[in-house]
Amino acid sequence: MTTFSVRKFLAAAVVAACLPLVPHMASAAPAANLPDFTDLVDKVGPAVVNIRTTTRVSNSGARGGLPPGMDDGDMSEFFRRFFGIPLPQSPQSPGSPGTPRGGDNGGSGGSQDTPDNSDAEQNSGVGSGFILSADGYVMTNAHVVDDADTIYVTLTDKREFKAKLIGVDDRTDVAVVKISAANLPTITIGDSNKVRVGEWVVAIGSPFGLENTVTAGIVSAKGRDTGDYLPFIQTDVAVNPGNSGGPLINMQGEVIGINSQIYSRTGGFMGISFAIPIDEAMRVADQLKASGKVVRGRIAVAIGEVTKDVADSLGLPKAQGALVSSVEPGGPADKAGVQPGDIILKFNGHSVDTATDLPRMVGDTKPGTKSTITIWRKGQTRDLPVTIAEMQPDKSAKADQKKPQPPKQRATNALGVAVSDIPADQLKALKLRNGVQIDAVDGPAARVGLQKGDIILRVGDTDITSAKQFDEVSSHLDSQKMVALLVRRGENTQFVPVRPRSVQK
Repeated sequence: MTTFSVRKFLAAAVVAACLPLVPHMASAAPAANLPDFTDLVDKVGPAVVNIRTTTRVSNSGARGGLPPGMDDGDMSEFFRRFFGIPLPQSPQSPGSPGTPRGGDNGGSGGSQDTPDNSDAEQNSGVGSGFILSADGYVMTNAHVVDDADTIYVTLTDKREFKAKLIGVDDRTDVAVVKISAANLPTITIGDSNKVRVGEWVVAIGSPFGLENTVTAGIVSAKGRDTGDYLPFIQTDVAVNPGNSGGPLINMQGEVIGINSQIYSRTGGFMGISFAIPIDEAMRVADQLKASGKVVRGRIAVAIGEVTKDVADSLGLPKAQGALVSSVEPGGPADKAGVQPGDIILKFNGHSVDTATDLPRMVGDTKPGTKSTITIWRKGQTRDLPVTIAEMQPDKSAKADQKKPQPPKQRATNALGVAVSDIPADQLKALKLRNGVQIDAVDGPAARVGLQKGDIILRVGDTDITSAKQFDEVSSHLDSQKMVALLVRRGENTQFVPVRPRSVQK
């Protein structure tokens, strides 16, 4: 009896404890207000395509590379018995993954009568893309179609087309291809400048070749600089190999970016993915459609980031701009009077906040345009007129390098640097107006990475013309303040902040 009463009491207690939770849980569900992506996917999905690329490989005459005297039947039985799997089909085998699927929409059919000594198609990559116009223009990533002999585009209705490559731009990783079709579903182009951190976004693509896969997340950051030509939109949307070239879509069903990169230590998704802003991609796509190439402006300088230490030591209000490390002789910047060590703060009145801003600003300017750059030099700003030139294919021009001269003097100073004069003919060969060569380093100079053979052009705002002058300037440095040394190493010039040490006088 007691046992029954206890059980009855416990059962009543459990029921009583659970009752208050029921209405609470019911009322909490609507409060979550999670987005519904179904209508968005129905609207956008048909305009997203799968892209498959192939390359041609030469058959050696052996059937699929089998040992002499062994046919496909023998090898198939071997695989079935010892591995429990069917024989991987050779490139020329009917229905193999490397053979285009048949059909009258661009497929070549993969004839079974292909001679053994002919070239065969082999899959080289898979990616995604989206339809820009109803007449068949498709946008994707440049790296998706790199080195492809044939490009196949598959629609959501399973039609497959052989695509024509219109153009690629490696700097932005954008490519445009064209298929022969009409009345295709298209995607709506959005405005990536209106993207807000924290908003919901969706990616549709073919991760690992799985077509029409939908993943969702939020925008994690904007203007993410990864060292590439463009700033990226960072998201936590699950993006994996095969998603490349697919659209990043906002809740209005507009494409705001092209999924391009992931950050990963394993090769798989780790919560960080990057998309090319669609406004930048469309500017490239329009040029590719018009001429098959992208024309960009250049001023012929090499630049680096302005760190806080450099800004403080030069008297800049904040760390901003692009530090000029080298100037191409005879280039637009050289003709305008730009020098290594200058900091470019503005281009045509627009602030250069980071070093990566400048190439985009100049690149978007039509060659031949007369522009103005604002620089910081020796504590002052000045405007320099420059005429934009056209960017040519990358080429490296190496200056003549000579062996360092043997040390002519050694000295211990506040910077921990021993220097020597540079002969006039060597300065001319290096295209320098002044400077001294480092013969030995210790203390402060060694800690910041200065090396024997480096050339010191300037200490603070003082141009260095001789070893004697350098020692004189060094003797008056304040050990409580950082000083910026303008240093050339090889073809690059940069500021190196150093804190002088106290020296007994």
